[in-house]
This record gives sequence, C-alpha cells and structure tokens, in this order.
Amino acid sequence: MMVRQGDADGTIGGAVETTSDVVRSALQIIGKDPAVETVSSYFLMLLDGERPVVFADCGLVIQPTATELASIAIASSRSLTAMTGLAPKVAMLSFSTKGSVPSGAHESLTRVAEAIEIVQSRDPGLAVDGELQFDAALMPEVAARKAPGSPVAGQANVFVFPSLSAGNIGYKIAQRIGGATALGPILQGLAKPANDLSRGCSVDDIYQMIAITGAQAAG
Repeated sequence: MMVRQGDADGTIGGAVETTSDVVRSALQIIGKDPAVETVSSYFLMLLDGERPVVFADCGLVIQPTATELASIAIASSRSLTAMTGLAPKVAMLSFSTKGSVPSGAHESLTRVAEAIEIVQSRDPGLAVDGELQFDAALMPEVAARKAPGSPVAGQANVFVFPSLSAGNIGYKIAQRIGGATALGPILQGLAKPANDLSRGCSVDDIYQMIAITGAQAAG
C-alpha cells in the first residue's frame, strides 16, 4: 500500500511467503501497468560469474499462450536493456531448432512460431529468432551447425522458455549445477516495482534484489 500511495518506491517479499501470495498482493494493491499486456517474471542470470542474461518466464505464467509468450519476450528484452544497457537478442526456446522437428508435431512448436510472428509485428526492430534449442541459442559453434545465418543463435542474451516448468527447472539447473548467479524472480508489467524472493533465498539474494528494485524505481 505504501508503494501504491507513493510513500515507497518499491517492495520485495517472498522470503517466508509463497510466490503466489506475493504476486497476488502486488496485483491486487499495486496493479498492472496499463501499457503491458501480461504480467510476467524473469531471472537476471550471471553466467560465468559476470555475463548477464535473462531467463523468462521462470516464476509466474504457467502455460503461456502465443500472445503471452510474445508479451514476455518483448518485456524481457526491455528489462535486459534497462538493467544492463545491452542490446537484446531474444531466443524463443524449444526442444527443436529451426524445424528440426516438424512444426505440426507438437502444439508448443506452433505456439512458439506464432509468438515470433507476434513479436516481429509489434516490435520489428527487435532481434528475435526461434524455435531454438538452448545450446543453439547460447553457443556459437552449435549455432553454426544448427541455425546458420540466424541473427540470434549463438549470441542470445534473452531466453524465453515455452512454459513455466521448463523455465523454472532450467534456471535452477543453471544455478545449482552450472554455478550461475540467479537474481529473481523479478516481476515485470506492474504499475510500480514489486519483486519476489525464493523461500530458499540467502542474505546475498535479498540485498541484490533490493538493488534491482531500486534500479527499477529509478529507471
């Protein structure tokens, strides 16, 4: 309520409450940004200790439609730039790369293809490509074989997962086995900053999220 009334610039919660409770409160009290279609979340991942990339959505939208995937992609690209100053290159992830599995073989492939078309129509200048497997999106040597000529493959810094289950599992594997630093979930699409913590968060996670929330408020 302090954020809604302008007495505070942002809020964080979730160290002892569930994501659903934190997000429900933010939506009910602070509300959605009217310019954003879908409220979603992302993790700012620091690969190799320093390379910043965005993983989305890993904490909120369970089974996004094509339109929701497109909204998540556009919002996440803008969040990356706001947080890091980097130009976004958006990979729409899947278990297939550029038709290696026929598009009609699974509904998720159709959703990703439709989402790319929506992104390109809404933000023609945004570098986006898919469908891409994670290794093709991340690694130049794999991209050269699987997706030659792609403007994104091998150099992506925004990774949009086709479902919450894939995104949540993916970020935790990157964090716990790959050694990446995971900052988030960071909410995007609200009228004012409100962010969530994992109930497994550390003290470092808390102060880093304070810094991110402050940067959102300042930006």
